[in-house]
Order: sequence, then C-alpha cells, then structure tokens
Amino acid sequence: MRQVIPFSKYQGLGNDFLVMDGRSLTTDDESLGLTPEAIRKLCDRRFGIGGDGVILALPPREGGELRMRIFNADGTEPEMCGNGIRCLARFLADSDGDEAPRSWQIETLAGRIVPALAGDGRIRVDMGPPFLTPETVPTTLAVGPEGVPVGELEVLGQRLRVAAAGMGNPHAVVPVADVCAVDLEGFGSALEVHPAFPARTNVHFVQLLAPDHLVMRVWERGAGPTLACGTGACATLVACHALGLAERRAQVDLPGGPLEIDWDQASGHVFMTGPAEAVFDGVVAPSLLEDDPADTGGSAIASAPAIDNVPAIASAPAIDDVPVIDCATVCVSGCIRPEACASAEARARVTALLEDRSLDDLLAMASASLESRTRNRLSRDEPAAP
Repeated sequence: MRQVIPFSKYQGLGNDFLVMDGRSLTTDDESLGLTPEAIRKLCDRRFGIGGDGVILALPPREGGELRMRIFNADGTEPEMCGNGIRCLARFLADSDGDEAPRSWQIETLAGRIVPALAGDGRIRVDMGPPFLTPETVPTTLAVGPEGVPVGELEVLGQRLRVAAAGMGNPHAVVPVADVCAVDLEGFGSALEVHPAFPARTNVHFVQLLAPDHLVMRVWERGAGPTLACGTGACATLVACHALGLAERRAQVDLPGGPLEIDWDQASGHVFMTGPAEAVFDGVVAPSLLEDDPADTGGSAIASAPAIDNVPAIASAPAIDDVPVIDCATVCVSGCIRPEACASAEARARVTALLEDRSLDDLLAMASASLESRTRNRLSRDEPAAP
C-alpha cells in the first residue's frame, strides 16, 4: 500500500511551506518517510505542490511541547527558519483551536524557540540571542571593533563589505545604497558558497531608509531568492545595529511584506513579529512520493564537508563495532549503510501502521482534520459578539 500524507500549506510574507503533522507518531522515523527526492518533488511549483520548504511537526525529545524539522526546497535541512516557525505556530493554533495568549516551546536544531500567538493574529517569536563569534556563525571572518564578524570579500570580481551573524543558521549581511540595483541571482548565489562560510550561508542585501526602517532582499541557502526570511531579518537588524546603521528596533521591509524586529537590550534576545496565514489543505498524491532512481539530486544534496574537523559519522558509542550514524545529516543522498540501516526498523513500523488502514480510512482522517482546522479558522476570523 502506498503512503498517503495530509498537509497544510501556509505562508509568511510569501515564504511558503508545506506543514505535516507527525506529533502523534509513536515511531522513531523523524522524516515521515520523506526522502530528499520526495521533498524536491513536493516543493516543485510545476510538477508538485510548490513551496520554499517542508515543515514537520514531531514529538518532543528534550522537554519541549513538540519538535520542528524543516527542509529546504532542494531537500537539505537547515537549522531554523523564522518564517517557517511562524507558519508552524499558526498551523498549531488552527489545528488545536488555540487562541491568544498562547505560546509553544518548540525544539529545533538551533535550540528551543518560543513563538507566541498575539491578539491581532500575528506571531511574535523569541528567537533567542544572536551568534556573533566566527565559530558559532560559522564564518572565517574575524570579529571587528563593531562586535560582529566583518570583512571585505571578493565576489564576482568586486569587493563587498560583509558582516556575519548567526540566528541558529548563518547569515551574510551586505549594506548597499540601493537594493533594487543588486544582481541578487549573481551575488547571492556566489556568496552562499563563498569559502568564508564553510556551512554555506543565507545572503541579505540591505538598504537603510531610516535608523528604524530597513529594506532588504533575500537569497536563502538551499532555496535561492525568496520573498522573506525571518532569521535573515533578525540577523540583518543585529548586524546593522552593530555597524552603527540602525536602532535596536526597526521595521524590516522584505519583498513579501514587513516584519518588526526588536533586539532587546535587557535580555539580549531578538524578537520577531509578523504574520502567517493558511493557504490550503490537501493530501499528497502517493505517486509524488515514489523515488526516481534516475534522480541523483544534483550537487545540492551532496554530503556537506566536515566543519572544524568533525567527521560526518558521529563519534557516538559503537554497537557491535558499527559506528552510530546521524541519518538526518549523513544519509541525505540515500542510505550509506543499507546492510545495517539505523532507521529501517522505524520505517517498517510506519509502513505497518499505514498498511493497517485503507486508503479510504486515511482520506477520511485527513478530511476530518482539514474540516476541524477550517472550523477553527472561521471561528477565529468571526467578529466578536457585541
């Protein structure tokens, strides 16, 4: 029996994601059976559903309410996504019927992130403190007198002054006189893979309209040009304030709309406030999830180089002299140890669970879930009784 997966599509300032709910899973499968190839197919805007990424809501592991995994449109897994976590929070509110004030403790690869539902329907996210040392971004740029990694890089024959900041994922920030005049495709793609950023980087060109009003364009690592990037807006405000160009709180205009970013002086945390909206719900066609042996994934899914001499195969204790493998990062192009696959048992349990239910049963479950979310949205949007 082929796998059927319900999904909801959400967007935050035009940055759109396919959200899938796996909170009730009792297996250890962290990807709901989705391979990098399947994710690329799902995100394809002509042959799939279309999206900048896929978000999975999963059971917690470290004391949070739930865990988030997010995948870029090319199948790679970033540490965090500001617009993505706002979309996930909106999805959770719609699915569970939550109303403001409500916050969620969400585990991510960048640590615990806390989004909160505001009374006006927007999502305010405590993104935590920025990472401003070279090893935590990571970058080879040295910390300057401004307190952030900064330096001049040669890109496409030009010298660009670049500041770096981390929000659990790496960001390169380039102040310019006119963001509309920037060759985003050329400079963005070149900076993403510049040797100064060993884990690749998101790239942001920013123009200062006023100390409390910035406008930026986004090149996302693994996705290319996008209409918005929440972590990028946070990193841009931090870098611009450190460079003496902006205040600690500002409106940041992205192609998809504005975000409010506040780098709180007392706590050192960065807060991001912005919208997230439902687009539609559906069920993934099983044929879309079938792997194509001819699709190797291209260079986007190639194994990432080791950083700081940390090998791809973790140094966890061996079992029967077989080293433990972090499948989430090592096996993105396919299982590298099929004779002793660490996730084979979990995948088998998922398959058995699906085989216990008919296609009609799964579609009925999806329909009931979609109907419940729709009712919650309609109830939320109805004006309060006088």
